[in-house]
Amino acid sequence: MLARIACALSLVLVTLANGHTQSSDTGAFPNRTVRIIVPFPPGGPTDLMARTYAQKLSDKWGQPVVIENRPGGDSAIGAQAVARAAPDGYTLLVAMDNTLVLNPITTRELSYNVDKDFSFISMLAQNTSLLIVPADGPKTADELIAKGKANAGKLNYGAGILTTRLAAFMFAKAAGIEAVYIPYKGSAEVVQGLLSGSIDFSVDGVSASLSLIQSGKLRALAKLNSRPLSPLPDLKPLAVAANLPGLGEVSTWAGLVAPAETPAAIVERIQRDVTAIAADPSVTETLIKVGVVATSSTPAEFANFTKSEQQRWSDVFKTGGFKLN
Repeated sequence: MLARIACALSLVLVTLANGHTQSSDTGAFPNRTVRIIVPFPPGGPTDLMARTYAQKLSDKWGQPVVIENRPGGDSAIGAQAVARAAPDGYTLLVAMDNTLVLNPITTRELSYNVDKDFSFISMLAQNTSLLIVPADGPKTADELIAKGKANAGKLNYGAGILTTRLAAFMFAKAAGIEAVYIPYKGSAEVVQGLLSGSIDFSVDGVSASLSLIQSGKLRALAKLNSRPLSPLPDLKPLAVAANLPGLGEVSTWAGLVAPAETPAAIVERIQRDVTAIAADPSVTETLIKVGVVATSSTPAEFANFTKSEQQRWSDVFKTGGFKLN
């Protein structure tokens, strides 16, 4: 009898100890290094933005927050790594629009499932993309359109990710011009294509080309949204500059996700701190200089926004005539 009581008491104590440990781990989060996986090479706008947030999170938490670049597969390699990580908050993913929206639409056998593999935490940023041409190219969007119509099928355009490729395609279609797509592996290659004259125009983020635009080596004809852009304050939205009122806005964006089943308390802690960082003037000022607007959201708002974007781009693929090749 005493042996049975002792055994039962031991089980109770073990259960209580385990529960206390789990609770303590969650309550003390983080108590070691946190990894944030960026599914792009170092040096681009997403990497810069992620490092800005990481440093601020490290300051808040008193723990290292390190960036790990895992490029490849149009962000799928990094996304898969996080999807398979332990759901403890110590491995996070900076997920882009192509990660959560375009890859699921365009890839049949994707190595991760957006709905099942991730816990949404918060939006992080919205990027401004530009319509860019070489310095000796057209001086206005109207001139680019006129050149395209006079040289049907002879203009080339480049893009580094699917989102900006889609934006360029939508512009060309709305403008009634035919242009040949030239694929690149990122913003740095797109910029080199413009500088060398290999492409006639591109749609790309601000950070890789801003200094070249400001020095006169490249020319920005328009921006693809209506948000203020302090480094280029006079730049008009493309719909206005090209007199294409039906042309919708296109922005690349990024958010933070964790592996599915990450404890709600940890998700809430990270989301709360990300929200505070996004409102920090030093962060907003640093990012706006490269066309990135710091933002935040609740997990539900982020998930709902992703769903709406999936529907939007699904419609583009179904009715817009866009085809991957």
